[in-house]
Amino acid sequence: MAEIYYEDDADLSVIQSKKVAVIGYGSQGHAHALNLRDSGVDVVVGLREGSSSRAKAEEQGLTVKSVADAVKEADVIMILLPDQVQGAVYQAEIEPNLKSDAALFFAHGFNIRFGYIKPGAGHDVCMVAPKGPGHVVRRTFVAGQGVPDVIAVEQDASGNAWELTKAYAKGIGGTRAGVIKTTFTEETETDLFGEQDVLCGGVSKLIEYGFETLVEAGYQPEIAYFEVCHELKLIVDLINEGGLSKMRWSISDTAEYGDYVSGPRVITPDVKTHMKEVLSDIQDGSFAKRFMDDQAAGAPEFKKLRAEHESHQIEKVGGELRKMFTWNTNKDTDYVEGHASR
Repeated sequence: MAEIYYEDDADLSVIQSKKVAVIGYGSQGHAHALNLRDSGVDVVVGLREGSSSRAKAEEQGLTVKSVADAVKEADVIMILLPDQVQGAVYQAEIEPNLKSDAALFFAHGFNIRFGYIKPGAGHDVCMVAPKGPGHVVRRTFVAGQGVPDVIAVEQDASGNAWELTKAYAKGIGGTRAGVIKTTFTEETETDLFGEQDVLCGGVSKLIEYGFETLVEAGYQPEIAYFEVCHELKLIVDLINEGGLSKMRWSISDTAEYGDYVSGPRVITPDVKTHMKEVLSDIQDGSFAKRFMDDQAAGAPEFKKLRAEHESHQIEKVGGELRKMFTWNTNKDTDYVEGHASR
């Protein structure tokens, strides 16, 4: 069984005695910085010069400095930048300015697992990875709750890295929900696999194929959208509440029977074979190299794929339908429909 830690297993004073630099102020960055601040931690936000996030952070009363200056005075540095830029920023602005005993924290193990960042031996290297978007991490914290985290220590130079990691997790609200002990390798490989094979890649392609099948058969695109996309949230919510069994208990007998007899016709054993191939590409670093090489070249493949999928008919139909959803008020103000040009 996995080791899970809660509020009583972490000493908040451990992180309260440190100065923490949060590098980046995006989805996760704003949540970590604000939650730590509200937990009584001395926080500074490190941003590149000219960052559009500076005003947002300062409006919240946070101290903002350049990445180099934030790192110079910090005991703990949490790097919350996109995976593809972490290595360059680390080499240019973080590593040269690190205190000799500063701890390095990550919310995803990508750069450590695949060697794009190689910290010196004197630094604790730790992970606190909330299992939810930053907006949810912040919202649940304010509500007195928390989002589960996974935590790991890759390098325990101080001998106190685990206590520091648990304290950090408590500072952002993770121990309210429970934090699970893992490793950088396990978190990275399973996270990438889950995203690519099931949660993002698998589900997205299943929705697109289902939509195309119905539309090509002559059904109205709006009806197809509801049947294969809109109702997915209702099903996922039931799974989240009580697993596949509760979902099947909640739906009609017709739907449950169709689940058993038709699901295996669509998701055949060869799908699992392909999943294993994807996992192999993750484990041997092939996916990481493909992603990082493409990013280094200006992301031509990434941008091409993004534009192709954002122009899919289901996105156009869904965009128009969602405008008519009077109940759909839970929207992120920084998201714009049809944002291929970002």
